[in-house]
Amino acid sequence: MIREVLQVGAPVLRKKCEKVTRFDDGLSRLLDDLRDTVLKEEGAGLAAPQIGVSQRVFVVNVEEGYFEFVNPVFVWQKGEQTGAEGCLSVRGKAGTVTRPSKVKVVFQDRKGDRYSLVAHGFFARAICHEYDHLDGILYTDKATNVQDE
Repeated sequence: MIREVLQVGAPVLRKKCEKVTRFDDGLSRLLDDLRDTVLKEEGAGLAAPQIGVSQRVFVVNVEEGYFEFVNPVFVWQKGEQTGAEGCLSVRGKAGTVTRPSKVKVVFQDRKGDRYSLVAHGFFARAICHEYDHLDGILYTDKATNVQDE
């Protein structure tokens, strides 16, 4: 189901999200809704708080494919890249953000199985951007030159 993407000012966007403890149909529906919504919005990613759910869940849809992250944790971050970012929750704006160029993240899937993944370039940027949402951080908190698109 396509969900409304909350905009800056919504309190849930500034809260630290809760760890997922139940891997059930509710989590599967949340992940399905995130997928449907990010595809409709043509975004690179979407985090649960952006649709009003304060859980440590996000999806990323990039050139490397579509990925679901539940309870993600960074193992390490390396390098640096600086580039333009926008956000589905901060419509009409863009800014320049410096992020790691390479990350390793461990996470669970919708069944609770554990995985690890190394991402580079834009894939790493998207993961870092969505991860920040889980801690109540918007890209505009880190960006320079935030301007209207």
